[in-house]
Amino acid sequence: MYDKINESTPDTLDSKVASVFPGRFVKKDLVRRVKAGAYIPVFVLEYLLSRYCSSTEKEIIEEGLGHVNEIIAERFVRPEESTKAQSRVKELGKHTIIDKIRVRLTPSEDKYWAELLNFSHRYVHIHDYFIKVYERLLQGGLWAQIELSYAYDEEQRSAKRSPFHVQSLKPIQIATFKMSEYCKGRGEFTSDDWLDLLIRSIGIEPTLFDKRKKLLFISRLIPFVETNFNLVELGPRGTGKSFVFQEISPYSILLTGPTTVANLFYNMRTQEIGLVGTWDVVAFDEVADLEKMPKEVITTLKTYCESGMFARGRETHQGRTSLALFGNTNQPVDVLVRTSHLFAPMPSLVRSDMAFLDRLHFYLPGWEMPKMENRFLTSHYGLVVDYLAEAFKELRKQNFTEVLDRFFRLGTHLNTRDVKAVRKTVSGLIKLLNPSGKVNREDLECYLELALEGRRRVKEQLKKIGAFEYYKTSFSYIEEESENEKFVAVTEIGGTHLISSDPFPAGSVYAASVGTDGKVAFYRLEVVTSPGSGKIKISGAIDSTLRQSVQTAWSYLSSRKEEMGLSEVFNSMDFHFQGIDLLSNREGCEASIAVFTAIYSAALKKPILPGLIILGDMTVQGNVKACRSLLEPLQLAMENGAKRVLLPTENRRHFLEVPADTMEKVDPIFYADPQTAAAKALGLH
Repeated sequence: MYDKINESTPDTLDSKVASVFPGRFVKKDLVRRVKAGAYIPVFVLEYLLSRYCSSTEKEIIEEGLGHVNEIIAERFVRPEESTKAQSRVKELGKHTIIDKIRVRLTPSEDKYWAELLNFSHRYVHIHDYFIKVYERLLQGGLWAQIELSYAYDEEQRSAKRSPFHVQSLKPIQIATFKMSEYCKGRGEFTSDDWLDLLIRSIGIEPTLFDKRKKLLFISRLIPFVETNFNLVELGPRGTGKSFVFQEISPYSILLTGPTTVANLFYNMRTQEIGLVGTWDVVAFDEVADLEKMPKEVITTLKTYCESGMFARGRETHQGRTSLALFGNTNQPVDVLVRTSHLFAPMPSLVRSDMAFLDRLHFYLPGWEMPKMENRFLTSHYGLVVDYLAEAFKELRKQNFTEVLDRFFRLGTHLNTRDVKAVRKTVSGLIKLLNPSGKVNREDLECYLELALEGRRRVKEQLKKIGAFEYYKTSFSYIEEESENEKFVAVTEIGGTHLISSDPFPAGSVYAASVGTDGKVAFYRLEVVTSPGSGKIKISGAIDSTLRQSVQTAWSYLSSRKEEMGLSEVFNSMDFHFQGIDLLSNREGCEASIAVFTAIYSAALKKPILPGLIILGDMTVQGNVKACRSLLEPLQLAMENGAKRVLLPTENRRHFLEVPADTMEKVDPIFYADPQTAAAKALGLH
């Protein structure tokens, strides 16, 4: 028998989906309650449930659930009962089963053989007709209702094989789909309600999550609707990364182990197209498996991810398949950000290939996704996933990449690949959430910001790995109507506009420096005074580089306090210093000029100019040391709201390195010695 129906009270969204999509919805907890006794994909169960349980009436659902259980008991083959199922076909002569079927060609016999997964038989006769109609039989197979017959004559015995024959085959999917009906139905829902309906349709309860989480769930579906889309998601285990690619669509395949170029792209021996020519989506359940594959797989993937083309032998082929790469992180994201980069969990073969990584369109932050718990699973109504799968397949034919041009244009830091990635992501989100292509400005801006974030996350890691080549990561968009430019941050690095345009308290400054490896340190330095005898005290733990900067600045001040007229102040006060690492990347900051300025500001009780960041270092004698590079710290300054930058005169010659758009937003103030630097920072010059 079956469990009792969950008594959750239908809400307004349940009522609406039932009225707008009659016969196309199902109560989502029924899937979990059907006691199939073995693994069946969700789209298979929902196909059956939609035929008998697509109702809001408890009695009809209960009766229909009984029919579904009877069909599963009668037709679904459990692996441990394969011999019993084979015997039943023999005794009855004909019998229909539900199973996964795939087909292979045996050239030596010039014959196709079908293999039934749970029926546990690799040699089932199948007519060539079925292979011509259902090409996916040759690439991974499909779930279907299969009518088998038993006929075992002497000729077949001599051929050693099998008495089982496929008489008919009905893939488990809806018979007809009308995009106009689907789009019309979408028009009956608000944007928020449609988003919630899609979340419920994949089995998740949306009321437990904020809008950002919902959009991240939906972003996993972009490869289903956008052709040649390359998605990567790395995060903790148990967040359901691969669930939708295995469960909700008959048009996707989840690879759970190593594969070959022949299987993935084209088999030159049999002259058969591989997975990328047969499936809408190919997902790699564990990206670490790429390490075990021939290097040729990565090389071919790299070309395919760029253009959708791949060459095998003398022939060049094209595919429209989207790719999804999943992997597990073994460290918290803040540790990865501080110590390495967010592609570190990938195998060395992949993470060292920047050209391959640069072809990824969207990096979904898997660490933000919740670990799946029973309370997150919905008991409300959602669209039947095989209906949704057909909608997704039809939407792959649409192209909404130019829609964002109605209201926005992209900033100058986006190169050709960045623009392509962002446009494809926005197009995918429109297809999922506004399938007619009609989207208002507010929703489009939301999609655009998410797309920019996902692509910038890729570029930020490339910048860490490849430094200068990928320095342009200040992703932005411009509103066509107002010409207002907005910058989009990635959440794990921190928010933008850390540097306030309001006046700072006396003794507070912002400082940045560039290490020998090209990494940027970004600190807020704070100095406060108390009655004392002229000592400096460091509060909290700071790295050795910044500690050395404090000692250098204090030594210089101690030797020049009389010259600067500060002897009385210094002899009657103690100075308390603290350095806050704003990027949390533990990068040492060479900031003695900034420390000197902070102490000077605290001593005079006069704040520095608002929106200022200080670059440069010095020796104990006050000789100014130029910055190694201006490119990275000025970009950081611009992104975080700086309006002015104080920097050594010697760095003037490095301005040719700095993009014009950066210099337009940050005014340079030059200094030749520490005292001039401090005076200019306080607005005394």
